[in-house]
Amino acid sequence: MLSLLYDVEEILDAKIILANTYHTYLRPGDENIAKMGKLHKYTTYSRSFLTDSGGFQAFSLSDISKPSEKGIEFKSHIDGSKHFFTPKKVIDIQTNLGSDIMMILDDLVALPATQERIQTSIERTTAWAKESIQYFRSQQDKGICTEQNIFAIIQGGTDKAFRTKSATELCALDYDGFAIGGLSVGEANQDMYDTVEHTVQYMPEDKPRYLMGVGTPEDLIENIDRGVDMFDCVMPTRNARNGTLFTSFGRINIRGAKFKADEGPIDKECECLTCKRYTRSYLNHLYRAKELTFFRLATLHNLHYYLNLMKQAREAILEDRYAEFKKDFYAKRS
Repeated sequence: MLSLLYDVEEILDAKIILANTYHTYLRPGDENIAKMGKLHKYTTYSRSFLTDSGGFQAFSLSDISKPSEKGIEFKSHIDGSKHFFTPKKVIDIQTNLGSDIMMILDDLVALPATQERIQTSIERTTAWAKESIQYFRSQQDKGICTEQNIFAIIQGGTDKAFRTKSATELCALDYDGFAIGGLSVGEANQDMYDTVEHTVQYMPEDKPRYLMGVGTPEDLIENIDRGVDMFDCVMPTRNARNGTLFTSFGRINIRGAKFKADEGPIDKECECLTCKRYTRSYLNHLYRAKELTFFRLATLHNLHYYLNLMKQAREAILEDRYAEFKKDFYAKRS
């Protein structure tokens, strides 16, 4: 079986994927990846890479991490060794990785949170953003990381005043793109939508707007409508491994006994390799038998579904019919 990276490039034709800074730093090590020709050569994936800052991992591993004014101290989940991420160190790591888009270190907090903690988060994030962009541009002046782009991350919880302050301060800096972070971390969906709608009005229209860590197909459709250009989420791959498959008419759980003798594809409207070749019955068997082939086929389907959904949304925008596209999207799910 060829690697999933081959599948993503050659079968799915994905233009960009995300590599995790925290995990590649710990294993196999960013310096080792740099010696091996950086991410593109190391993985043989020739398209674009976006690398995150590691801030989310520090947030998700909060029991073994501690933020301060200078950065984030954390213990490795692998061996318990201590490490410290600073704004400059995170840029150095991503320079070694050679990603096409790097994200700066930000201070992410779970919701709900106190006003004091959110204020600390945006003040710390702005301070780190100023340090990061100054260091990044100075490195470019030295001929280092000249082919890389750098994005800042807006914080502020669901508080509109905090979001305004964070977006205004960060978007005044010399970044190549801007992300909305700190959402889909415990708040209600409508709060997330309202926060995005408020925040994007302070973001440049001529630079990418990236919503981090989101989400369901419905989340993508809603936030595209609010002006978002880019997303990332583990949902299609994680759900595939658990047997949940996305379709034009909603989700199905292929584990269900009702699929044991189902001769149809996952989705009759889908043109992915899995749907064109295999039945629900076969996939149900593979999952129940714990065959590794299931994970590849299910992942291919879910990723194809997401990529195709974004392709359709992009075409609808270009043809000035997004409202109709959104209406049809929900009609199929009713």
